[in-house]
Amino acid sequence: MVSDLDRRRFVKAASAAGLVGLAGCSGGPSDGGDGDDGDDGNDSDDGSDGDDGSDGDDGSDGSDGGDDAPATVGIVYSDGGLGDNSFNDAAQQGILQAEEEFGIEYDESQPEGTGEFGDFQQRYASSTDPDYDLVSCIGFNQTDALAETAPDFPDQDFMLVDSVVEESNVSSYLFREEEGSFLMGVLAGELTQMDFSAGAGSTDTDETEVGFVGGVDSPVIRRFQAGYEAGVEYVAEDINVTSSYVGSYSDPSGGQEAALSMYQGGTDVVYHASGATGVGVFQAAEEEERFALGVDLDQSITEEEFADVILASMVKRVDTAVYESISNVIDDSFQGGETTALGLESNGVECVYGDEIGDDIPDEVVTAVSDARDEIIEGEIDVPSEMDDD
Repeated sequence: MVSDLDRRRFVKAASAAGLVGLAGCSGGPSDGGDGDDGDDGNDSDDGSDGDDGSDGDDGSDGSDGGDDAPATVGIVYSDGGLGDNSFNDAAQQGILQAEEEFGIEYDESQPEGTGEFGDFQQRYASSTDPDYDLVSCIGFNQTDALAETAPDFPDQDFMLVDSVVEESNVSSYLFREEEGSFLMGVLAGELTQMDFSAGAGSTDTDETEVGFVGGVDSPVIRRFQAGYEAGVEYVAEDINVTSSYVGSYSDPSGGQEAALSMYQGGTDVVYHASGATGVGVFQAAEEEERFALGVDLDQSITEEEFADVILASMVKRVDTAVYESISNVIDDSFQGGETTALGLESNGVECVYGDEIGDDIPDEVVTAVSDARDEIIEGEIDVPSEMDDD
């Protein structure tokens, strides 16, 4: 888990100041090396402590010092940036694993908005010192920028998570989020019908209602919602599902407001697919003594202060996509022009029960979730990836 690593938050060009610092650089976005000395921003952003090479500006701690490294990777994170304990942190976990196992060198960028994705992609691709073997683009919202960048740099390998760019130098990774979310729906649907309590939460026996909070309304997040609602309906058609989109992956207060409205209306369990916005969902669950479901990472661990209300998380192995793409580059087997889909069968998505209260979930509910997983893999359940028009 991310929490088991050293959680280095080496942020390369994470702000407008970072962009200014990069202007005129002959190399790639590497204003802080591998981040060992840049966590607080005091030793890398202004260069005042790095001129002697002790803190990373000369490449002693960064990618441009890695002549012996098997690969040099640049990674551009999605909206919300690192520290979301969810999607972006899952991607970082993959690159940390590659660093540990292969000895790669890498640099990271956290654009402030979608308008900066193309700039960072191009900076990595055009860099000669260091020369990046792979540029990892995290998130569907980088699709348009990469569709323009990739053809301009045909000799540069790119990987993209959560979308497809049909270029020979782009390896695309998709996830069957709907499959894992279906299991979350089965779990929530079963429990809302029960008199159940665990940790700091309990169900309202007068209501059979569950909820969904999304970040940005997009095809990817709609897949989460479609699978979740299908899983709930699979349990019982009369269970009500309330859904809301906050419009951001970094708005905990918005997530809290949306979830509070649901809980106060009788909702027992809220599943979120909203990045750092989901922290607000957990806060609301604590406040109203109800339950929540996490996403991307095991959030009962990454958000351990809310472990007493997090029943389970739909773990999405973004780390696997990042790690495998780097491994393929090192092995000279880069899958350019190909799309890899990761679902339940390949453990690309998983239901992981909460670290603190997962063991309290009744055996019959765990069995129902397990049976649904088997039926999906065997093709007996066809999980929708899109919402009904109505």
